[in-house]
Amino acid sequence: MGGAVLATSGLVAAAEPARAGSAAQPGQSLGLPVGAQIPHGVYWITTTNFGVRDTGPGVTPLNVNATTLAWATPWDILGGRLQLFAAGSYSAVRPQDSDWQSGLGQPLLAAQLAWDLGNDFGFSYLLGGYLPSQTGFATQTSSLTHRFALSYVGNDWNLTGHLFYGQFLDTTSKSGVVYPDYMNLDLTATKKFGKWQVGGVAFTSTDLPTGVAGSRPQGQIAVGGLIGYNFGPVNLQAYVTRDLIDRNYGGRDTRAWLRAVVPLYQDKQEAAPGRTLVTREQAR
Repeated sequence: MGGAVLATSGLVAAAEPARAGSAAQPGQSLGLPVGAQIPHGVYWITTTNFGVRDTGPGVTPLNVNATTLAWATPWDILGGRLQLFAAGSYSAVRPQDSDWQSGLGQPLLAAQLAWDLGNDFGFSYLLGGYLPSQTGFATQTSSLTHRFALSYVGNDWNLTGHLFYGQFLDTTSKSGVVYPDYMNLDLTATKKFGKWQVGGVAFTSTDLPTGVAGSRPQGQIAVGGLIGYNFGPVNLQAYVTRDLIDRNYGGRDTRAWLRAVVPLYQDKQEAAPGRTLVTREQAR
């Protein structure tokens, strides 16, 4: 792999209005080789996205601004590299052309183990928790997130599948909103050309059955394209996604995303020269 960006495991603590749906924003990890090991160091990742959902007769715009601090530790557990994350976000939404609402999203704390499987393949498992929110804007109950990723990072490719499984600790809020467990899948297929990265992305999300009469599970399938550039050390990515199918969202969403990955500290023994987010082993 040449110059691929940091495998943050999609730790964007997306804020959502207090309603049923995924605690993790679908599509948040697109473009990242989240199954691969991160070079030892400390990283800052900031991601913003803005989109409009066609919820006729009006539209519903949503903006999510997320920041993540990642530490790829020098320790291994069960043969996997230990990687720690802390994330938070601030978001704003304007339902059906009404007044804007904004607030802090749920903080996320997580730990990940990432294994080098050889032949440029990597696998990771993350366990994290969204802390309860009292803002009245984001989901207010705590939840667990399990994330499984498989990446191929050879020959300047990034081929990654990233599966999210979320479990809410309380299934119903004080106001009676039902919180279903959920599954998301982010898919990335990009290739590096020098400092440039281009390719396709797609994601799907679905609420899992709750057994509650009258519940309306949400789901979607979206596709898009990605372009990135490695400025060394800062790595930028931009991608656009559009829903092909939506279920109970009230309309299809078109969304633009921008991400920056900044290494605050990196082990120079492990990072390849001029390739700040690639291990020496992956650069061979």
